Amino acid sequence: MQGGPWVIIKKVNLKTGFDKILNFVKNCPYPFFLDSGKHHDKFGKFSFIGFAPLAVFKAKGDKIEIIENNSLHEFINSKSLDIFQNFFDKYTKNHKSPFPFSGGFVGFLSYDLCRKIEKIPSLSEDDKNIPDICFGLYDGIFVYDHKKRDCFIVAHGINEPAGNIIKNLNTIIKQANKKNQYVKSPHKKIKNEITSNFSKEEYIKSIGRVKRYIKNGDIYQANLTQRFETKYTRDAWLLYQRLRNINPAPFSSFIDYGDFQIISSSPERFIRVDKRKIQTRPIKGTIARGINKKEDIVNKKILLNSEKDKSELIMIVDVARNDLGRISKIGTVKVEKLFSLEKYPTVYHLASTITGELREDVKFADIIKATFPGASITGAPKIRAMEIIDELEPTRRNIYTGSIGYLDFNGDMDFNIVIRTIVLKGAKAFFQAGGGIVWDSDKESEYKEAILKAKTLRKAVEG
Repeated sequence: MQGGPWVIIKKVNLKTGFDKILNFVKNCPYPFFLDSGKHHDKFGKFSFIGFAPLAVFKAKGDKIEIIENNSLHEFINSKSLDIFQNFFDKYTKNHKSPFPFSGGFVGFLSYDLCRKIEKIPSLSEDDKNIPDICFGLYDGIFVYDHKKRDCFIVAHGINEPAGNIIKNLNTIIKQANKKNQYVKSPHKKIKNEITSNFSKEEYIKSIGRVKRYIKNGDIYQANLTQRFETKYTRDAWLLYQRLRNINPAPFSSFIDYGDFQIISSSPERFIRVDKRKIQTRPIKGTIARGINKKEDIVNKKILLNSEKDKSELIMIVDVARNDLGRISKIGTVKVEKLFSLEKYPTVYHLASTITGELREDVKFADIIKATFPGASITGAPKIRAMEIIDELEPTRRNIYTGSIGYLDFNGDMDFNIVIRTIVLKGAKAFFQAGGGIVWDSDKESEYKEAILKAKTLRKAVEG
């Protein structure tokens, strides 16, 4: 099947679950799974799998590494986003495809990239050495259409003929279709100690400090979080499958970088660009699901009628509108939905949808500089909120509240907000949770909300 200029598409007969393809590529370099399978009917009907990138771009502070054509290039440059944009521009191609992503860059932007965008102090400890930017360049991916239940192989032919790439990937499909290939490993419950970078008393005290900043007029809202960690030495892919079953989410992902792995079940979209149309979807407002149907209905009504949660979301919508306004054509920024109730296995959320039409001169780096990090996980005003976050949170957030996603060869993109996410590194699992603090926040309730948001992640790592 010809997809248009510069892209070849082959429909294949997949007789098993799309996620099972990962069993055959998980030991290859940098495998990824961008997974919308559990909520494809609402937020995106496609999922994507790839491995063995042609090139890798990494940046940490001013240090930049590019692996290309089997050669490592290292240099110092303070403008890492601009360098990445130039690297991406080398591979930009206009093409026609029925899929939102047919190849390009997949990876993440760490929250700590904010220090390259704004002048944010560096008071918190950087104890995990996670890159600020990390992307692989993928030519030859698997695409699954959840609505039609069709599987495709897509290739462009950058370094070798697209037909050869499709032929090689088709052998993986044949392996996946064979019976008796999968042995389910036992996932016995473990009880390793889970610690936090805050005690309860310290976290509640920090909430009080945020409220004093609000009282003094510094901010209207700040997102305060705490990080949990525990010993973890089991298989990363099995952990992702477990989290996916416990807490399915529309913007989930699994990426293995060798020395660390990302296991994400995020419900929140950060930025999507489709043919110059841009969308962001901030979430604010959380309440636990009820233990029975009656309590569930009550909790849903409480959230929908919560003036605190609505005002919190409105503040963030205003920030997001302003961010999109910096890069959109005049008069095109709109709030499509203000208060949407969204249901997940353990919580309800309130979300909003804001859209715009990008100016012709705007590129990926411009979008990130204007909007990153997301307003829902920083606060309002954003820059002052980030300064307060760095002052109060003892350790760097790294990947948490950054963004994971893809950047297609044609410039289209889709990135999540990294919440409900586990990072494995150095025989440990790290995950983080928190919430937006406003003037009428109750300290005890905010602490309980953070614990609630971490509940599914705890359950996944404990088995």
